[in-house]
Amino acid sequence: MKINHLLFIIPSLFTSNAIAAHCNVNFNYGVVIDPAHLRIIKHGQTLVQINHEKQLFIRGREIQLSPEQQKVIIEYAQGIRTQVPEIVAIAIEGIDLGLKAVNKIIGGLTGENSAAHQKIQEKFSEMQERLRLRFNQSDQNFYIAPQDFDDFDEIIAGDLETEIQEIVSDSIGTILNAVGDAMTTSDNDDIEQRVKAITERIEKIGENIEIDIEKPTDKLNSKTIKFCQNLIQLDKKETQMQKSIPQLRQYDLIRTTAESTVNHKKTD
Repeated sequence: MKINHLLFIIPSLFTSNAIAAHCNVNFNYGVVIDPAHLRIIKHGQTLVQINHEKQLFIRGREIQLSPEQQKVIIEYAQGIRTQVPEIVAIAIEGIDLGLKAVNKIIGGLTGENSAAHQKIQEKFSEMQERLRLRFNQSDQNFYIAPQDFDDFDEIIAGDLETEIQEIVSDSIGTILNAVGDAMTTSDNDDIEQRVKAITERIEKIGENIEIDIEKPTDKLNSKTIKFCQNLIQLDKKETQMQKSIPQLRQYDLIRTTAESTVNHKKTD
């Protein structure tokens, strides 16, 4: 592996190249979850609220439910409560995978306790915290904005895109500086040996990174596929709920495309 190959790996770790699986499912509204409530919101306004999986409110008005309607509401609410944290888990796991790999590259070239390595680690910690705050994740509290799940790199990066680009640029610069420092010598006769040594180190790091990220990436792709399949099933449950409770028909949270499922397309 040459240095240009190693430099190519870094940006790709933070894009959908790392998550190959795609999901042709959308959330048309934002979703807020806490232990007692599930809210479907638009521009900060609550459109639909389900309390304790028992009470249904539409624009603040309680809808009286029959036992059969309540059963459908319970199943739907439980499905949302299961899948929204899964979205957060996939997003955090995706960014962590990239961060850990870049961290290992920098540590391998500059040393585990070097100033450059410590600087990158500090930035990683800050970004991980911002990512969690982006989803308002606290205990059992989650927030997901309207999303197109076919674009997982956007879900993962979102408002952090600028910071990710900065870390990528700094990481590449650090690698190039480390290579330059390793090749610098006052002994001209030793330059060939140093070039060989740094080349071998880069090749070894690159090989290790590819091995290290292969299984976690495959696992993350499997999670994404399963998540998408679960959302498709939950979309069908939503359709069933809308048929049972006509007042909910205009609030279509989950939307699947023709590529996701056959003969399952909802209209406004």
